[in-house]
Amino acid sequence: MLFNSLVFIFLFLPIVVAGYYWLARRHLITAARVWLVLSSLFFYAHWNVIYLPLILMSMLFNFALGTWLAGGAAPSGHMRARISPKLVLTFGIAANIIALGYFKYANFFIENINAVTGWGVALLNIMLPLAISFFTFQQIAYLVDSYRGLTRDYDILTYMLFVVFFPQLIAGPIVSHGEMIPQFMRLRNFVRNHRNLFLGAMIFVIGLFKKVVVADTFAQYATYGFDVAKSLTMIGGWFSSLSYTMQIYFDFSGYCDMAIGVALLFNIVLPINFNSPYKALNIQDFWRRWHITLSRFLRDHIYIPLGGNHRGARRTYINLFMVFLIGGFWHGAAWTFVIWGCLHGLANVVHKAWQKMGRKMSRILAWFITFNFVNIAWIFFRANSFDSAFKVLRAMFDVRSLTTLHAFKSKYYLAGFGVKGWMLIVLLALLGICLVMPNSVDIMRRTVVRTRRAAILWGMFLGLIAAVTIIKMTVVPYNEFIYFNF
Repeated sequence: MLFNSLVFIFLFLPIVVAGYYWLARRHLITAARVWLVLSSLFFYAHWNVIYLPLILMSMLFNFALGTWLAGGAAPSGHMRARISPKLVLTFGIAANIIALGYFKYANFFIENINAVTGWGVALLNIMLPLAISFFTFQQIAYLVDSYRGLTRDYDILTYMLFVVFFPQLIAGPIVSHGEMIPQFMRLRNFVRNHRNLFLGAMIFVIGLFKKVVVADTFAQYATYGFDVAKSLTMIGGWFSSLSYTMQIYFDFSGYCDMAIGVALLFNIVLPINFNSPYKALNIQDFWRRWHITLSRFLRDHIYIPLGGNHRGARRTYINLFMVFLIGGFWHGAAWTFVIWGCLHGLANVVHKAWQKMGRKMSRILAWFITFNFVNIAWIFFRANSFDSAFKVLRAMFDVRSLTTLHAFKSKYYLAGFGVKGWMLIVLLALLGICLVMPNSVDIMRRTVVRTRRAAILWGMFLGLIAAVTIIKMTVVPYNEFIYFNF
């Protein structure tokens, strides 16, 4: 089930919210938690019920290990005296990684072994389970915190709600138990809060508009440029790459908004996962703004354990590169994702070396370099093959295609969409909005509706963009969020 589907908006979400507060009003707090868990499991199973046992077994396995580790941090009893908590933690992490590796990477390794050896090993008949990358990382972090003695004696119901809470289940944010479980246990969160209901609905509608109207529109042009067009002009290459740069920005930003909005309907505050990343003035700043909780996980559970920046400059550079190599591979089982990760790893190494030199750069030049690097790197993230990636790259720097005015009206990259020069203006205007305007979370934080007039104006604005979005949803089939594939 998708946030941007009519069945979610008009059927699933209203029923779950109404049921939650109906039970809470009758002081059936445990029943309200059970309702949320069952609703989240239904939300997950709606995509493919075959993988429901997988997430259930994953939760039971990790809850059992986490409970043992929480007690094992201070060993007592004959059994704990014989079994090292560190060994249990290693076993738990390895089991999670093996499960993720089997479902996500088994066919990738088979394909590459076949290509190198010519063996012709048959591919496995498996489909990537929805959200496996996210709930795996989330539970690995829980095991590590249990080993460190940072978790409490949670019951299985609370733990399940922490893992499967549907607003953040499918594509993050990757939350920690300390951020979420106290909220699930706070009694005042079971009392209907009209301000949270309004703000949740507001940011959900804004996110839905971003996804359906903006991201899905530019997805058409990116798809044509990357997957359909046989050749591209220079303008076509830049339009294709920038279309995807805008698509993924508004797709992921829209998802993050919707996740925050839906969670807020239940008085649950999710951590900020997206903070105007195209305003970044360097690549490190970009990763502090893009998929913030993934960056946090990679820092805490890979970069720091590798030694971070405490073992000399050379080791720091290696650690940085390894983090982004792993991060790229986490995004997808394809060499294009590996290259994307390597590019960001090298960029972070260069940035770290630049910092050590103490050199300065103007803000405009720093932004220009950062944004164009990110835009070019996205090409490998989006492309289904190296041929597709290099087709777009070659076109972007093919100055010869600009030798005639006809190139400006070329149909090689926009055929079938009826796009004129004004679409380039729209694209650049959207980029300007990303750079100048406050993001939706900022808008939500600043929104205070104290008067009836303000409430009416906000209602009219949200109603208008909701109507435009719903109309588009009924005309054009909805698309999955990009991060649903990871």
